[in-house]
Amino acid sequence: MTEASVTPTDNSGSAAVSPLLQLDGAVQAQGADAGVAAHYGNPMIEQRSLLAGTAIVDLSQRGVLSVSGPDRLTWLNSIASQEVRTLAPGVATEMLLLDPSGHLEYAMRVVDDGVETWLLVEAAELPGLHAWLDRMRFMLRVQVVDHTLAYATIGTMASAPVAVGLTPAAPNGVPLVWTDPWIGVTPGGYQYAEAATHPGASWHYTELLVPRATLGALRDNLAAGNLAHEAPVVPAGLLALEALRIAAWRPRRAMEVDDKTLPHELDWLRTAVHLSKGCYRGQETVAKVHNLGHPPRRLVMLHLDGSEGVLPVHGDPVQADKLRPEGEAERVVVGQITSSAIHYELGPIALAVIKRTVPATSTLYVTSQGVSISAGQEVIVPQSAGSVADIPRLPRLGLRR
Repeated sequence: MTEASVTPTDNSGSAAVSPLLQLDGAVQAQGADAGVAAHYGNPMIEQRSLLAGTAIVDLSQRGVLSVSGPDRLTWLNSIASQEVRTLAPGVATEMLLLDPSGHLEYAMRVVDDGVETWLLVEAAELPGLHAWLDRMRFMLRVQVVDHTLAYATIGTMASAPVAVGLTPAAPNGVPLVWTDPWIGVTPGGYQYAEAATHPGASWHYTELLVPRATLGALRDNLAAGNLAHEAPVVPAGLLALEALRIAAWRPRRAMEVDDKTLPHELDWLRTAVHLSKGCYRGQETVAKVHNLGHPPRRLVMLHLDGSEGVLPVHGDPVQADKLRPEGEAERVVVGQITSSAIHYELGPIALAVIKRTVPATSTLYVTSQGVSISAGQEVIVPQSAGSVADIPRLPRLGLRR
């Protein structure tokens, strides 16, 4: 981490450094999240404040697109993984854009206000997604607009925006509030995780759009303690949000996805894929893997040994011991870390994508900064994921005696 700077940081070609980085204790995030705070001095307390619903997270580095026009919902329905033809104003959902082979390209958090469909995306996704959507309009009555300079995203786990003293933007009369559907399995979705109680059940997370011009006033109100409902509202950084996200097994496009990712590998069929909506790009692969095959990789949560004081980072290799015929074990790379954090209760944890064939009972090892860190698996996507179609096996052909 580096100390907060007043020099604009270009993430998506549109948004600069947030005014909230001028708050006391703010330390700027790096990489994909540059421009907002990683933390404000105490990530553990910030996690607790988020869970209590008394904190907000500055996500103003994120991108905001809208699609307007009378054909917007049917058009989006025809190209993306989610059923949105009858999406009601104010109802939140999420959807994926896949390539023809079913690999995940873009992930969008979606809310419609009756006039426009709003797409909340990672900063790095915005230019490519905007260009791709423009190319796919053909003769349809739709228009795609980049609103990142006009609106900023704020995250919270409060019960409602009013609970943290915020008024979401409502340019067409419907508040632009996205409530994360990860709390359960959406209609048409499917969950591979076999946990008796899914940790997503306690992931009460919301994002709202506010006019970007109001971020300065938001900073001043936070500094003066003027935002309050039942308790004073404080800022929380991305480190706090990421720790809670990892503990909820919640995938994030900027972290868990690479150019080979299938949505099945991340258990993203829970909320972002409608399995019976009809044809869209990549749908054949989604159906084939789900019904007849198995995803080649699977998402796990790792409980890391923290005795070395080293926290792995995105891309660090994950290894496992492979037994050789002569009985000697050989340590081989089986995957990589996608996200990591220090959780206020669980300690050092991480999400990792590993080969499906790695046994769930295997102890894994993460190499980071020249240190080998042992890690226990918590299975998210099991080895058995997929092949849900109950197709009877045909008898083998041959002579009968």
